[in-house]
Amino acid sequence: MFAVIRSGGKQYKVAKGDVVDLGRLPGDAGAAVTFGEVLMAGGKVGAPLVSGASVKGEIVAQARTDKIVAFKKKRRKNTHRKRGHRQHFTRVRITEISAG
Repeated sequence: MFAVIRSGGKQYKVAKGDVVDLGRLPGDAGAAVTFGEVLMAGGKVGAPLVSGASVKGEIVAQARTDKIVAFKKKRRKNTHRKRGHRQHFTRVRITEISAG
């Protein structure tokens, strides 16, 4: 059985045992999280949410992605700009899906 959850304005298709990378969530490794915004679970499609459905998970790690470098240059003007960015994310293992 799978479910579609919404977290941080994005939608994720998850199943029991999956490890997914979500946007930054509060909590340390080992903490439990519950997703109440379930859009689809067990063949039930919500309008927009499935009432009584929830997805439970466990935080595996808090980490950052690889660096993305944005380099802009204008030719013949001796002008350039270099900026780097590392996005924070939370790795979550899905432990339970209840369709309500």
